Amino acid sequence: MRRVPVPALLLCGTLTLAVSCGWGGDDGETGSAPGAPTGVTAAAGSATSVHVMWNAVSAEAGVSGYEVYRGPTKIKDVPGSEHMVDVTRLRPSTAYVFTVRARDADGRLGPPSREVRATTPAAVAADRSAPSRPDGVRGRTTGSRAAQLSWEAATDDRGVVSYDIHQGDTKIHSVGGTQTATVVTGLRPGTRYSFTVRARDAADNVSPASAVVRLTTAPGDEDGRGTAPTGFRAAARSEAGAHYLDLSWVPPRADGEITEYEIQLDGRPATSLVWGGTAPRGKASYSFYLGREDGVRHRVRIRAKLPDGTWGGFSAERTVTTGG
Repeated sequence: MRRVPVPALLLCGTLTLAVSCGWGGDDGETGSAPGAPTGVTAAAGSATSVHVMWNAVSAEAGVSGYEVYRGPTKIKDVPGSEHMVDVTRLRPSTAYVFTVRARDADGRLGPPSREVRATTPAAVAADRSAPSRPDGVRGRTTGSRAAQLSWEAATDDRGVVSYDIHQGDTKIHSVGGTQTATVVTGLRPGTRYSFTVRARDAADNVSPASAVVRLTTAPGDEDGRGTAPTGFRAAARSEAGAHYLDLSWVPPRADGEITEYEIQLDGRPATSLVWGGTAPRGKASYSFYLGREDGVRHRVRIRAKLPDGTWGGFSAERTVTTGG
């Protein structure tokens, strides 16, 4: 059967092509500035702090650092190797707006990310009691680059606001106080890791560390387990004499938002999708044009760009036939 090439699409809106809607920078120099960070989230860590995370901008952009803004004011400089920060010395019971910009080695700043909002909880007077230590901490590796961690909820006389995840002595992640599981990505193959979890309350009292979870990632090249989209479905649809491919999948779990995907058709990249607004956490779907010829057989699969800026594993491959 003759293969029908897939035309390029340009959709500047909530769902876009990764290469569309480019930003040329604001300095007039040759070359282009990095793109806007995606997947930005903000969550209160205590009555006086907010944990801000974002997806690492592609390494090809030569990012040397990030600038974090509260409203119009720059408040933090973060190295390019990191994509999260704790913003401290905030006021209790206050709403804040944050954005992030990437900066390259030449000092060019990309556009700001979308705005994200977080409200700090009320302060609790004379609270000096730390939450209990999180018990029942468990973990397992999923392939060579990811690990799943879970724990039992800690207790506190005023309530747990967040949990801090540490890799060795370094805090690498924070999740809300109602969450008792997370996925850590960006690990190295064949490497031994140690993780602990601490609970934090609104007064910034921090619990003792949980028991240590020691995990070793699988050796060799990434096999995709644990970082691939699941439940991947593909169906050919005909409308007004043209054929379209309808796709649906469940995003992989990761320590942040999944905002970008690559769709591979017949062994070659067909398009890259970027959610400009809130990315789906449950079922995601997308459709694109295949051509007008009947009886053309296609193979399709999809992979996600993880919050650390690396590509996850490919989904299972599906086969469809136009007009079938």
